[in-house]
Amino acid sequence: MLVTIKEMLLAAQSGGYAVAAFNAENMEMTVAVLAAAEELQSPVILQATPLMMNFASAALYVAMARAAMEDVTVPVALHLDHGDSYEVAVQALRAGYTSLMLDGSRLAYGENIALTRRVVELAAPCGVPVEAELGAVGGTEDGLSSACSEGTDPEQAADFLARTGADFLAVGIGTAHGVYHAQPKLDFERLDAIRARVDAPLVLHGASGLPREDLRACVARGICKVNFATELRLAYSGGIKALLAERPETVDPKALGRAAMARVKEAAAESIGFCGCAGKG
Repeated sequence: MLVTIKEMLLAAQSGGYAVAAFNAENMEMTVAVLAAAEELQSPVILQATPLMMNFASAALYVAMARAAMEDVTVPVALHLDHGDSYEVAVQALRAGYTSLMLDGSRLAYGENIALTRRVVELAAPCGVPVEAELGAVGGTEDGLSSACSEGTDPEQAADFLARTGADFLAVGIGTAHGVYHAQPKLDFERLDAIRARVDAPLVLHGASGLPREDLRACVARGICKVNFATELRLAYSGGIKALLAERPETVDPKALGRAAMARVKEAAAESIGFCGCAGKG
């Protein structure tokens, strides 16, 4: 059942849980994530980044997801992750994505407001909600790079949402994209201060590898959407590596795909469980 993330995240906000969002980069990942969500009866968000859309196309990812959803009964949303321009947002909207993220976090405050507002005005007539980002999430992943994690200013957050009309806000509280090389120190006080000042559902990026007690604490403090990308990549490649280590003669892409899918499904199911969205579909 294809839906927008707005209904998902408002339900999560009122229910005290978060919805897991996965960057599903190919057919195997898409099928595995949907299988985990269906098995756990969880709503789920499938995401694509601009680099993914350059590798294939927005239309291909939407068609693939729609085909994979035919026997799925839980709510599924298709989301543009880290859209970095108005043109990318147009591309995703035309392809059939049901929500858009405009990431202007590396821009000056006023420029971030202007670009985010422009995308909101593009999407609103289509009933498509928009996620924005204020503050920066550090690390590197899929072409997205930031030298440091810049915390979201709680005082700016309410002003930013009022001036852009964005539906959801991705916040910087110390997480990072990619692989953590040391345990991150999350700023829970900042998250509490943001939550106290804004009513919009909040989004956490950089959750792959985050200590699970920290993830639970973020959800308890009002995070309603949690992004996972690197975690799925590690699971996918790990499944293939394990098969080739055991059977190095394997050349059948279907066998490699099945090994990868099993690991991705397991990783997705674990993330769904920690977000608390199992049984909410």
